[in-house]
Amino acid sequence: MVANGPTIALDAMGGDKAPEIVIRGAAIALERFPDVRFLVFGAGETLTKLVAKDKVLSEAVELREASSVISADAKPSQALRNGKGSSMWSALEAVKQGEAQAAVSAGNTGALMAISKFLLRTPTGIDRPAMASILPTSKGETVMLDLGANLECDADNLFQFAILGALFARASLAIETPTVGLLNVGAEELKGSDQIKTAAAMLRNLEGQLPLKFEGFIEGDDIISGKVDVVVTDGFSGNVALKTAEGTARLFGHFMRRTFRSSPMAAIGYLFARSALKRLRNHLDPRKYNGAVFLGLNGIAVKSHGGSDAFGFANAVGVAVDMSRYGFLGSVRAEFERLQTGELRSGSESL
Repeated sequence: MVANGPTIALDAMGGDKAPEIVIRGAAIALERFPDVRFLVFGAGETLTKLVAKDKVLSEAVELREASSVISADAKPSQALRNGKGSSMWSALEAVKQGEAQAAVSAGNTGALMAISKFLLRTPTGIDRPAMASILPTSKGETVMLDLGANLECDADNLFQFAILGALFARASLAIETPTVGLLNVGAEELKGSDQIKTAAAMLRNLEGQLPLKFEGFIEGDDIISGKVDVVVTDGFSGNVALKTAEGTARLFGHFMRRTFRSSPMAAIGYLFARSALKRLRNHLDPRKYNGAVFLGLNGIAVKSHGGSDAFGFANAVGVAVDMSRYGFLGSVRAEFERLQTGELRSGSESL
């Protein structure tokens, strides 16, 4: 298989509707990125039949047999002990070995994080990886991290997440100098825990030297208003905020459907508003924002939602392609090397 563009390793067996949605998702992604190539890991005979249905895709895919599949309910510790040779492990190992520039899986989130950390490790200067994703806002899109990888974070973690999030926004949203805010219980400088206040001081002490513009503290309603390009928080708060936003979107859709079905006049109103509502639905379509990334590793690992369809999986592949093409890993190494070598004043040393 000759690759002109990046090679993406796919865990074909992860997710609720695998492997069908993985293969169809790869085909959709290939339409957007014709030079991308895929290493696909899973049950060979099943995958061969699925890939053979699409001649264009078959020319861009190399299939590799995987001996097992990590179940959706497997604990991270079990995945580490017994997962070697599985489709998920093999996809991540391809990234470690340099055969692929990124891996995408819709499988078990905890297992994917554990195996990613074990195989890919963190670069010098990064203590923990963080899970990041792109969310829709009233102004466009914003990056948010951490979304659940680290339930408790100290000031150094939040400081590192701010840099990682800014570099991710550069690669995925094409924002040269992203604005960054720390999620807090209030915008006032005196509010919040010691950890978040210390992280803010660290970012201010390096103002103008980092690939970001620090805007200070933001509150929960600032997330969807698009006040900043990157929202930084610990994994506990981030996961709660994300699930709340997802639930609110579903509730909004439920109320809209119930309202338009409430009377004949409401149904007529729907006919007049149908095109506008379609645009709204497309803007809020969660499949467009599918693809959470484990930032802070020596490799790119993207988590697709387990229940996603082919369109959503294709968007997760798109996130992996963007990060590969726009040098995300090189940027991370360069920025944290500057901190480690003393080219920048260390935020923690300056306090």
